Amino acid sequence: MSTLIACLSTGKGTWGHVSRLIKENPWDNILLVTNEFGKENFTKDDKTDLIIINTSQGIQELAKEIHEKLKDKIKDPEIALNIVSGTGKEHTALLSAVLKLGVGIRFVALTQEGMKEV
Repeated sequence: MSTLIACLSTGKGTWGHVSRLIKENPWDNILLVTNEFGKENFTKDDKTDLIIINTSQGIQELAKEIHEKLKDKIKDPEIALNIVSGTGKEHTALLSAVLKLGVGIRFVALTQEGMKEV
């Protein structure tokens, strides 16, 4: 299918949303932007890479960190992006980093009918 980049952070029930999005779709590559808590507590499969970030830093530093960690992992001209989980700060930094990569973005989310482009 393509590459999925998802924020895996805070929000009640959001980890379940991200897990189902991963399991119910044939992704070629899965990159989850998370923190140390996510690294220690999220069960990932072999196709999933965790991009560990330090959320206590400022938004510009966070965006730069995410960009540096993603730049060699994205091979597709377009990615699917899910930001159901996380904070506004994390979302802004992630969007900034992905836009600087120059790839197309499709926002995806689970609905009652399965995954849909938003």
